[in-house]
Amino acid sequence: MTTTGAHDAADAPGAPGAHDAADARGAPDRTGRDGATTAPVLASYAAGSLGTGAFGTLPGLVLAYYLTDSIGVAAAVATVLVLVPKVMDVLAYPLIGAISDRASHRTGYRTGLMLSGALALPVLFVATFAAPTGWSTAAAGVWVMGFFLLASLAYSCFQVPYLALPAELTEDSAARVTVLAWRVAVLAAAILLTGGGGPALRDAAGGGATGYVVMAAGVAALMLVGMVWSTFVAGRRTIMRADAPAGGLAHQYRDGLDALRTTRPFRLLMAVFCLQAVATAVMLAGGQYVATYVLGDETALTGLFLALVGPALLVMPLWSRLAHAHGKVPALAAATALFTVATLLLIPAGFAPGAWVHVPVALAGVAYAGMQALPMSMLPDCTDLDRTLGGRRRSGAMSGLWTASETGAMALGPVVVLALLAVGGFRSGGVADQPGSAHWAIVLAFSLVPAVLAGASLLMIRTLGRSYPRWTERT
Repeated sequence: MTTTGAHDAADAPGAPGAHDAADARGAPDRTGRDGATTAPVLASYAAGSLGTGAFGTLPGLVLAYYLTDSIGVAAAVATVLVLVPKVMDVLAYPLIGAISDRASHRTGYRTGLMLSGALALPVLFVATFAAPTGWSTAAAGVWVMGFFLLASLAYSCFQVPYLALPAELTEDSAARVTVLAWRVAVLAAAILLTGGGGPALRDAAGGGATGYVVMAAGVAALMLVGMVWSTFVAGRRTIMRADAPAGGLAHQYRDGLDALRTTRPFRLLMAVFCLQAVATAVMLAGGQYVATYVLGDETALTGLFLALVGPALLVMPLWSRLAHAHGKVPALAAATALFTVATLLLIPAGFAPGAWVHVPVALAGVAYAGMQALPMSMLPDCTDLDRTLGGRRRSGAMSGLWTASETGAMALGPVVVLALLAVGGFRSGGVADQPGSAHWAIVLAFSLVPAVLAGASLLMIRTLGRSYPRWTERT
């Protein structure tokens, strides 16, 4: 069956749909095609990004710096300590997606896993930044790695079912753009608040070990509120459920990989999103080093973060309108092109650092909003198409694979930066006098590397549009 034919089949009046699933469990259609865009549902779903945005941002921003400059771990060793937990998580996420799908089929909801993650993550997040000061560097590094692994697993228990919700809140592709636009607006606010406010809170508390604990505790409180709110409101407003599981958990574990094989738009979308996730992760991980060693002021990170994320709060409605007017793929191409140009403009910072860098960083922030919201609004469309091709709705398995890929991509950000620092001869332990090679490693990690990755994704976006023509049409 061709992609176009599959889409037509999904739109056919007799095709199995959300309302059939709702009727099967005797529940009323509580949201429907328009109910998902009511203020309570939009606000509660978006609130979950207070947790996901904080955890997705702050470790990528300061964890590598915490290891190298606070604990004193060598850059090469820190690379391993950051990467190992993420590799373990990537292997676990599809299983969590399978468990989430089983719960959805059985009860119609995914709130059990969401609540477990919402309650465990804040505690484990604080523990990650609370390595005992009296321990050796090696022991403290292992402490951080262990608790970061546990925190990442707790995060996945919330994030995987959370990503599956838009496909189950509404069947309307246009409404999903609105749902995800709200989510990304709050995500931008969370990134702005935690990425800018977290380091500021750390510095206000005197820095060092105490500063990091205070920072983590403040951010953990924000996580808890947002994730619990999302669990008990949006999590209980679904009108669709996953279809009957095929086989046991081992079979369901493979569902995401099978969807990747059978549904070409999903495969291409994941490739584009992962390249862009690595690009933004590298930029985020390099921000603290740019502030400290290029701009010469550790606290300058707050200003860089305001410039990067602040515009997203203002321009998110514009990306949503552009997608409605011209299609999701053309809008994504425009956002990616802008990001590529903006990051290339940062290369001269290696010669002439100064306040001017905030301008291209702000342009990258405008693009970042579109690069987050638009692919996420396409993911539920992929789950609909996959049901037509594969015969079953497996949103959790697909969102589990998506989260695994995103997590792996985001984990590569600090790894790439730390690897560049190691090659450049960076001196750990807060040494102010760095060699010129380390200086340029920091600059290129913040500029050229993200530009190359975003440019590579731009080359794939045209193919993405051809794989699912409706993404190039007005909604």
